[in-house]
Amino acid sequence: MKSANQADGVGTKQAASESHQAELAELRRRYIPRGITTAHPLVADRAKGAELWDVAGKRYIDFAGGIGVLNVGHGHPHVMEAVHAQVDRVTHTSFQVVMYESYLRLAERICALAPGEGPKKAIFFSTGAEAVENAVKIARAHTGRPAVISFHGGFHGRTLLALSLTGSVVPYKQNFGPYATEVYQVPFPYEYRGWSTEKALASLEELFESSVAPSRVAAIIIEPVLGEGGFVPAPAAFLQKLRALTEKYGILLIVDEIQTGFGRTGKFFAIEHSGVAPDLVTIAKSLAAGFPLSGVVGRAEVMDAPGPGGLGGTYGGNPVACAAGLAVLDVMRDEKLPERAARIGSIVEERMRTWASEHNLVGDVRVMGAMAGMELVRDRKTKTPADTETAQMLGLARERGLILLRAGIHHNVIRTLMPLTIPDDQLDEGLDIIGSALAAVAAGAAK
Repeated sequence: MKSANQADGVGTKQAASESHQAELAELRRRYIPRGITTAHPLVADRAKGAELWDVAGKRYIDFAGGIGVLNVGHGHPHVMEAVHAQVDRVTHTSFQVVMYESYLRLAERICALAPGEGPKKAIFFSTGAEAVENAVKIARAHTGRPAVISFHGGFHGRTLLALSLTGSVVPYKQNFGPYATEVYQVPFPYEYRGWSTEKALASLEELFESSVAPSRVAAIIIEPVLGEGGFVPAPAAFLQKLRALTEKYGILLIVDEIQTGFGRTGKFFAIEHSGVAPDLVTIAKSLAAGFPLSGVVGRAEVMDAPGPGGLGGTYGGNPVACAAGLAVLDVMRDEKLPERAARIGSIVEERMRTWASEHNLVGDVRVMGAMAGMELVRDRKTKTPADTETAQMLGLARERGLILLRAGIHHNVIRTLMPLTIPDDQLDEGLDIIGSALAAVAAGAAK
């Protein structure tokens, strides 16, 4: 039994914690614009591996990973050691002023890992949107053509050109137009929603006939697995036929691996599952374990198309972020994280398919490595998106100690982005929470 003093101490500590949380909530309300949302009303205090603690001291299993940024987990010791060593040497010069070894070494290793034969080159930036915009610049410089084609449901960033390429209106586009010109969109091969490989390819050919001649198209950009669009893998046959089509018309193929890359799907890059070799690949997120770093890697003759001074950015390829990137590659190799992703995926898929057999709320399950999506619908025949129920699941999961995210143009897909370093017991704990939350929501939906 606690003494009165002990009880008073606990009460005082709890009151102080609640006061601190209220203060932070007020700072958010007063100083942060409503345009930037937060999926969960939490304030992080610390994190390690696949666990996170908020300022109230509550522990969570992290199945969000900073939106797919932490494939090697929070605070991996090897990454932290490399970062500390670089901080003590130099933190910034701008690569355009004075070079540094971490940038050069990282470019060497990324080029060796990128899919496809022949010489490659790489350039680094700070954000995924920067990588996308620069990939398009490179493609236009190489081809001398203006147009770019992207896909419905794709997400490529929030800056003007990247947002123009993004294939979802809500919440990204809102009333932010006018958008960049010479951007065209076609349906993604989303079988569950009625778009087969053949139908999607026919739509692309129709676009060439009705809206833009292929001789005017510089590049087609595609996510090998839709990220924000709902964790929908593009069939290998589609990617292979798309590659043949681009080669036929002299169009460059840009693969956006910002969310799919660095082992998430069971291969280092998701495009490797199809055997397709793109011309350019955009990378970011798990490249540097939470340090701002992105890049474009591709065929050397394409990458060299812009003249001197045409590419760059003050902070692009920061030395500390590049040091983190090199350490991430060490961890990916030494801990065999792509293979670990495949193992995680098999566990997650088995659980999701079991839930699908138990609950009509689960309409579809899509898994590629540890990149798993579970689409919730109110009716399996009409496939009416269960967006409200998906939001309820996120709330219940959080209450039970799991940070989870949703995706999809209808916001009705539960997605998994846990660190690939997650121990089996924590993986099981997180999946148990999803299962219990799903059962609770499904029971309510059935009433």
